[in-house]
Amino acid sequence: MGIDNNAKENAMELAKMGYITFVADIYGVDKRPQNTKEAGQQAGYYKNNYQDYHKRIQLALDQLIQAGANPDKIAIIGYCFGGTGAIEAARTNLKVKGVVSFHGGLGRNPDRYIEPIVPKVLVLHGADDFFVPEAEIKAFHDEMNKAKADWQMIYYAGRFISKLILMKNKKKSNFVIFQNWIFLLLAVFLNEY
Repeated sequence: MGIDNNAKENAMELAKMGYITFVADIYGVDKRPQNTKEAGQQAGYYKNNYQDYHKRIQLALDQLIQAGANPDKIAIIGYCFGGTGAIEAARTNLKVKGVVSFHGGLGRNPDRYIEPIVPKVLVLHGADDFFVPEAEIKAFHDEMNKAKADWQMIYYAGRFISKLILMKNKKKSNFVIFQNWIFLLLAVFLNEY
């Protein structure tokens, strides 16, 4: 629900790996949801008004470039609502090299035209994530293939990614191993180009 400590910590880990990081606040300071119901309403708004979502993501990219990032070497990484945003950035071909979506929504309005997708796409998905039904996953696969995207989707067996993050304090050692593995995977993906 907006920028939280987890987002900041992950950005710091990526910065330690040598990347310039920027955590975008898509909601805006005065519009941050206060609970999951409000977060769902906001996400629903952007799903139905994806052009507004694209504009906000582009504004965040503009800020990153103004701060000195190389515009030819930008990737978007997002979790949940941010993961959906990463996929939307690819769908609209924002000028990024790649996108990574953790536990993001994969759905697309069926009325939208499928255009070729330029950025590389990596989707990290908990196999037990009931928020994304099988029909949505199948439609996403079909969309990526029709769009001739360079895409990968990795399933984590026995995982529901958001639950894993919420439980990190209870199972710290397992979380740290999983998190380190994901950062290694991100490094490989980001350095492929």
